[in-house]
Amino acid sequence: MIELIIPAIISCITAFFIVFFMTPPLIKFLEKRNFAVKDMNKKEDVMVVRPGGPALIAGIIVSELVLYAFLQLNEILVIIITTSAAFVIGYVDDRKVMGGWFKPVTLAVAAIPIIAFGTYDTGLSFPLFGMVQIPVLYIALIFFMIPITGNTINSIDVLNGVASGFMVIASFSLSICLFIVQNYEIAIVSLPLGFVSLAFYKYHKIPSKIFPGDSGALTLGAMYGAIAIVGGVEIIAAVALLPAVINSFLFLSSVKKIVEHRQVKGTPVDHTDDFRLRATNDKSAPVTLVRLILAGGPLSEKQVGFAIFKLAIFSGILAIITAFMMGVTF
Repeated sequence: MIELIIPAIISCITAFFIVFFMTPPLIKFLEKRNFAVKDMNKKEDVMVVRPGGPALIAGIIVSELVLYAFLQLNEILVIIITTSAAFVIGYVDDRKVMGGWFKPVTLAVAAIPIIAFGTYDTGLSFPLFGMVQIPVLYIALIFFMIPITGNTINSIDVLNGVASGFMVIASFSLSICLFIVQNYEIAIVSLPLGFVSLAFYKYHKIPSKIFPGDSGALTLGAMYGAIAIVGGVEIIAAVALLPAVINSFLFLSSVKKIVEHRQVKGTPVDHTDDFRLRATNDKSAPVTLVRLILAGGPLSEKQVGFAIFKLAIFSGILAIITAFMMGVTF
């Protein structure tokens, strides 16, 4: 455990400062090329550049390579490859709107390195009940999990700062859980995800200077999923991610098909005269977590964001409790 402290400190500092210092020049680069979209939740005509994925993937790759230099773990290589593939998939979608099946199918392909390197266990750990072996089903689970975590973070990226702020909470919660179940090496490997998210939140929070785009959201989500698999904490990871998972479930169950958010015709949320967010009565619009939060009345964008963060903190606490309950079985 003690020998992991120095690699952890170096990788976390590297992850944070690469994103922190790389994002401002990336913003200027995107501004010069007019890679910007309108911030739909601002009364004024505000344009925000995207995507922030290049800064995020740079921080992740360099910090994880630092860890690989110390630890020489195949799990680190798998996380780098899968996360990088997710970034490329998201960047393609940033530049050209692809069909609804593009991201789920290609993200499933991005999960192949996890299987190829054998960096997984064929069982699921449940609190109190212990390990359940499902060799064949687990392979299928790997192909489903990366698309689910990637698209889940992408689907919650609807307000300034929400995706990055949510990932700060969820990823650090997951790291704590990995320490609790005594998977120390993967716990260290997971820490850069929280630090790149934290650094990016500085520029993504209200008022956003940059949006992560699909490349950023898929990068964060895929890395989270890869860590959960190689760390053997899939159930814990799902608990920590619960608000975003519920959001995706609500969206898919109401739309009843896999479709790009930009292709949905109905509007779940609109604005009051003072430009607060409010839920609409549009029956054709999908049900989302934001729409449910606004069911009680209009709120500002910041208030909705904080409501989502509170749910994330609550889920993180539940995940930590789940980790302690799993510790009973070890």
